[in-house]
Order: sequence, then C-alpha cells, then structure tokens
Amino acid sequence: MKYQLSTVALLLTLSANAQDLVYKPRNPNFGGDTFNYQWLLSSAESQNKLKDDAPVKEELSELEQFTENLNTQLLNQVSRQLFTQQFGEGISEGSYTFGSLSIEVYPSSSGLTISILDTNTGEQTQVIIPN
Repeated sequence: MKYQLSTVALLLTLSANAQDLVYKPRNPNFGGDTFNYQWLLSSAESQNKLKDDAPVKEELSELEQFTENLNTQLLNQVSRQLFTQQFGEGISEGSYTFGSLSIEVYPSSSGLTISILDTNTGEQTQVIIPN
C-alpha cells in the first residue's frame, strides 16, 4: 500500500510541474520576431557559396551619355525613315522583309496584328493594335 501511495504522489508532483510546449518561429516571414530578420539575413549570406559574376555597371561621363543619346536619336530617325519608305503614312496588310526580320501584317478579331520573326534565331513576337 505504501508503494502505491508513493507512486501516486510521485505522479501527481510530476504532472504539477508539466508545461505546455509552445512553438515560436524565428523567421519573421512565418510570424517570428521582426528583430531576427537581420540575423537571419547575415546568416544566409555567410553560407551563400554563389558569387555574382556580373560586372558592375560603371557610370558614364556626361560626354559618353551625350554620345549614347545622340546615337539613339540617329538610329530612331533612320528607322522612322525606313518605316515611312516601306509603309508610307499608314501600315497596310501584307508581308515585309527587313534583313533577317520577316514581318507579316494582318487584321484579326483583336485588331491589327503584326507578327515579327527573326529568321536567324527563330525568335518571334506579335504586336496587336486594338481597333
């Protein structure tokens, strides 16, 4: 009887000291403390073995920016002149070729569709001008 009584007393004291297990995430994305963000980021960066091989883009001087801007404007003007020579004032239906680009213009239910195919690489895109 003493043995049973001491066992019951022991079990009661063990259950009295028990506590609930509560999970608290560390990652702030999953409800954790927002102050852990910097620690998690630095820990992840220190473990990252991949390095970015992309060259750092240097800032252009004012002269280089001006030259690049001038080149862009000249190319735009030449392409506008070629467009006007080929299409006139408006785009008409048909097939056209500019070097390695094959252009097909046709009406569709969405509007005027322009399909552009690069015959060298096989890349293709469509531009739809709504009605």
